[in-house]
Amino acid sequence: MEFRPCIDIHNGSVKQIVGSSLRDVGNQAVENFVATQDAAFFAKLYKNYQIRNGHIILLNHMDSEYFQKTKEQAMNALTAYPGGLQIGGGITPENAAEYLNAGASHVIVTSYVFKNGCIDYENLHKLVRETGKEKLVLDLSCRMKDGCYYIVTDRWQKYTDVELNEKTMDELSSYCDEFLIHAVDVEGKASGIETKLVEMLGGWNKIPVTYAGGIHNYEDLRLLKELGHNQIHATIGSALDLFGGTMKFEEVLSYIRQ
Repeated sequence: MEFRPCIDIHNGSVKQIVGSSLRDVGNQAVENFVATQDAAFFAKLYKNYQIRNGHIILLNHMDSEYFQKTKEQAMNALTAYPGGLQIGGGITPENAAEYLNAGASHVIVTSYVFKNGCIDYENLHKLVRETGKEKLVLDLSCRMKDGCYYIVTDRWQKYTDVELNEKTMDELSSYCDEFLIHAVDVEGKASGIETKLVEMLGGWNKIPVTYAGGIHNYEDLRLLKELGHNQIHATIGSALDLFGGTMKFEEVLSYIRQ
């Protein structure tokens, strides 16, 4: 189990938001925290603590009036910590090289691979040809529907018909280096982890998986360790003191490294 930090950028600022509230129309989101520091500040902090494979997420659509400002923040963070951070948000074969050349260790992709509710293998193959398996992270962020978890796209706004289960992960793991999975219904709510989802992820354990969503105290971290068999990496957002929460950054690092 490793700590995987995050730098979420929305409307040109580092933020923590309620994931399910994100909307392209009006560039809206319910905000838990807006940082006064820029993305490069957090990148340098993570570099100083030698924490690798955190993720930068660009939360604005490429058509947004704020996208260039958000992208500028992201590129500055990559420059500040070359090789140490992954990046996602609007990644395609056409722009992946730009981010990798700017210093991203991996690119993170959802929407380009999941089209019209299903896995677009043509797009997936294009992407792998451009990035290589070893530099690709597939974002399988999901929401509950009818008792099952389904992968969601377009900044978590659209359900696909693809259920997140062991079969899906088996199928997709041959194309990527890692999975990033936000439990969107609890993302940004600091209300506890999705135990059913974590149990499923913990029983799979074939390539690295990073879980994000709902961690707000050390009991949540203990549960994640236990249910995930100490194999699932953890992202903490709103609950971390860096983003206005009560969990102290250095104490979290110490707990996870035990």
